[in-house]
Amino acid sequence: MIVEYRDIKMKDEPVLWDMLYLALYVSPGQPSFSRKILKDPSIARYVAGWGRAGDEGLLAYAGDKILGAIWIRLWPEDADKGFGFVSHKIPEVIMAVLPEHRGLGVGTTLLDKLISQAQVRYSALSLSVAESNSAQHLYKRFGFVSVEKTSDAYIMVKRFC
Repeated sequence: MIVEYRDIKMKDEPVLWDMLYLALYVSPGQPSFSRKILKDPSIARYVAGWGRAGDEGLLAYAGDKILGAIWIRLWPEDADKGFGFVSHKIPEVIMAVLPEHRGLGVGTTLLDKLISQAQVRYSALSLSVAESNSAQHLYKRFGFVSVEKTSDAYIMVKRFC
């Protein structure tokens, strides 16, 4: 299978909603969330109104099948902030890979490409990762460090300078 990568476009917003649902971490043995959770403002803010200043990202695909996505959002001064918020000048990363394509390098490549693009414009990136989510090992490999512990997650930051 040949995996290709491209920038997220405005027309991809429906795909982002699907990817956002996949990005919601469910602890092993726990039931999946209802898709209704995407209507919760604290979740919906990661995709709602896609295309505003600071929105950018990448899709991974093979043929016509989307395998994963990674995107960043800046949180304006007057907007609610995301779970991994650290600054209005530092975008927050959201990433998801289809379960059957995890552990195959798709997420690694998405993160690598996003970092290459973002480091030209930003001083850092932030994200939130559940304490029990093994993805935090990927983020650590890329230089993200924990800057805050919430009740069940870490806020991590990768600084470029």
